[in-house]
Amino acid sequence: MKGIVANHAVQDAKLFINGEYVDALSGEIFDTTNPATNKRLASVANGGIEDAKRAIDVAKKTFASGIWSGMPVEERSRILCKIADLIMENVDKIAYIETLDVGKPIKESRGFDIPRAASNFRFFAEMAKYMVHEHFDMSGHMSYVQYAPAGVTSLIIPWNLPFMQMTWKASAALAAGNTVVIKPASYTPLSAVLLGEIANEAGLPPGVLNILTGPGSTVGNTMASHPFVRRISFVGESNTGKTVMKNAADHLIPVSLELGGKSANIVFSDADLDEAVAGSIEAIYRNQGEICLAGSRILVQEEIYDLFLDKFVCAVKKIKVGDPTDESTDMGALVSKEHLKTVDDYVQIGIEEGAKLAYGGKTVADLPEGNFYEPTVLYDVDNKMRVAQEEIFGPVPVIIPFKTEMDAIQMANDSIYGLAGVVWTNDLRRAQRVTSQIHAGLLWINCWYYRDLRTPFGGAKASGIGREGGRHSFDFYTEAKTITMKK
Repeated sequence: MKGIVANHAVQDAKLFINGEYVDALSGEIFDTTNPATNKRLASVANGGIEDAKRAIDVAKKTFASGIWSGMPVEERSRILCKIADLIMENVDKIAYIETLDVGKPIKESRGFDIPRAASNFRFFAEMAKYMVHEHFDMSGHMSYVQYAPAGVTSLIIPWNLPFMQMTWKASAALAAGNTVVIKPASYTPLSAVLLGEIANEAGLPPGVLNILTGPGSTVGNTMASHPFVRRISFVGESNTGKTVMKNAADHLIPVSLELGGKSANIVFSDADLDEAVAGSIEAIYRNQGEICLAGSRILVQEEIYDLFLDKFVCAVKKIKVGDPTDESTDMGALVSKEHLKTVDDYVQIGIEEGAKLAYGGKTVADLPEGNFYEPTVLYDVDNKMRVAQEEIFGPVPVIIPFKTEMDAIQMANDSIYGLAGVVWTNDLRRAQRVTSQIHAGLLWINCWYYRDLRTPFGGAKASGIGREGGRHSFDFYTEAKTITMKK
């Protein structure tokens, strides 16, 4: 690797339970690899069902003790803000390990993902202090509503943005007074495990935060079906989300599911073309396209279709694929050999279906050891093709022409998914008309990926159930309790 000097040793990862790093009860381990080289990075504790039960039991006892759930909110806030401070003090270390484990460019990890993780903690820590409890007067009586922490919370995190996604969930759950058990993805566990060390240094009581590494089939299923668990928040693939929901149903555990996406990125003829091209590039090639919010279906109005395609392909050719630790790299490696094959298979399927290949469509010849795939462009795609309907989760947009505004809306909604969408136009009324008719949870006009943490986040249809963000997170991670008293 020719990138930044590694000042941070990559350490083997253990389970973090009750404030301590411990081996799996079985003693088993598995290796995590660097996607850019496919060489071993570290050994990781291979947790199992009994480890998950132990962590959940610790979390339940800690919650019942009141050491965290009963702590004054100002003190909880202070500890969580300290976690935010420590994340930023260690931003280079966390970002470097995240880049090695995920394969993403260091400039994204250090410039956005890890600072955003610190912001997550600081935002919810501060917001918790100002949550308002409702008060209702009646004739002779008074009712008021308390928002009590729900209890043990299971957080199951995906591999594409592990540290940021983990902190987005954990910061809100902890700020509400819950104890949490976290399972990072087995592909990318290393940065997540670092949060235990940070939590200890910040003064978080033992047992409040627990982190388990291991398979979804054992650890994940236990976290989603244990009767002590009172909330589950899952981010990942839609079919896995269905399994989580089925497991939770036996004990009526409330779930929040952020699932897959195949978001429409609509470019109208009156859009600022250069802005639309640059934004569309960002929306599909950021994080190697391994992002649920990706604008992977690019719908372009016929009047500008050829011009957009020319400009888009020209911009794609300038994307630098290479060593993720190199500051100049724009696109790194896909997370695994298996996922690399999946992405390439989809490209071949698209060509067989009749899509045309404008650029890319193969592994990077100069980087044979890693899971590097060229930024790819499929065009003249029909919205009914598999590549237009199924989530590829890689650097492969499909470009589809449309005639009218109504055509664009119909195509955008012709999908099982409904996570996000983008509209590029200089007509404000059109922007409002179109966004109001697209069935998705998040929509952008002339921009992409900007988020205010106060706003609700979540998808429609197969893209998920529930909303988190701001007050919506506190609504999910708490139980509303109505108390009525005689005056």
